[in-house]
Amino acid sequence: MKKVILNLAATLDGFIEGPNGEIDWCIMDDDMNFDAFLDSIDTIFYGRISYDAWGNFQADENADPAEKEIWKSIHSKNKFVFSSQNRNDEKAVFISSDIARKVTEIKNQEGKDIWLYGGASLIKTFINLNLVDVYKISVHPVALGSGKPLFENLSERIGLKLIDTRVFKSGVVELTYQPE
Repeated sequence: MKKVILNLAATLDGFIEGPNGEIDWCIMDDDMNFDAFLDSIDTIFYGRISYDAWGNFQADENADPAEKEIWKSIHSKNKFVFSSQNRNDEKAVFISSDIARKVTEIKNQEGKDIWLYGGASLIKTFINLNLVDVYKISVHPVALGSGKPLFENLSERIGLKLIDTRVFKSGVVELTYQPE
């Protein structure tokens, strides 16, 4: 069965975005090997706002070739958008109801794991429905003081078991947990 992997960056004080949605504090080091993560998935789950912002994003023509390759890999994945809006999109399937059942159906399909990309509202929904199989949180060496917190308005306590830790040259620490 496929796993839903929440893989995202967070600040030391627990925010996934700044107060104005900024993510300029995120570090992408070459030793993070993000390509290996992208190779391990074949599906991405988006909220509508995140999909509209990033689901079809194209790197600037002057961007580094590695960045262009990352976006090419991201855009080769199956995309599902969870939204109250039900719209036709050639590049994604929109899901507007019965999230838990539809996620289970997708997880039961053949293939690789699933990246729960976000945004914050979708992440909160998945956490509260116990749909996250792996939490891969990269803690960045910055504190913002305010913004969008990762864990907000939980319906209940979540016990997590640490299964891996990686430290990168930038000081980013990747913590991988499974729900207990």
